[in-house]
Amino acid sequence: MTIEQVRELQEAQPFQPFVIHLADGKEIPVPSREFMLASPTGRTMLVYRADGTAHFIDLLLVTDLELKPSANGARRKR
Repeated sequence: MTIEQVRELQEAQPFQPFVIHLADGKEIPVPSREFMLASPTGRTMLVYRADGTAHFIDLLLVTDLELKPSANGARRKR
């Protein structure tokens, strides 16, 4: 996965929540753009959870970016 693909979802207008899928099977929800921060190199990013915990993610381990269902129930994957 590339940082450009992640930034496209982060900067989308309007923002749509999405889930980051990792190679080890973990799923990390991104409920709002403010929960994410990319490193200057673009190789890693930090995703916070509502409880204040955080995930450091190597973008080479991201296998999929899944948009949450829209109002009509459709799902879109990248």
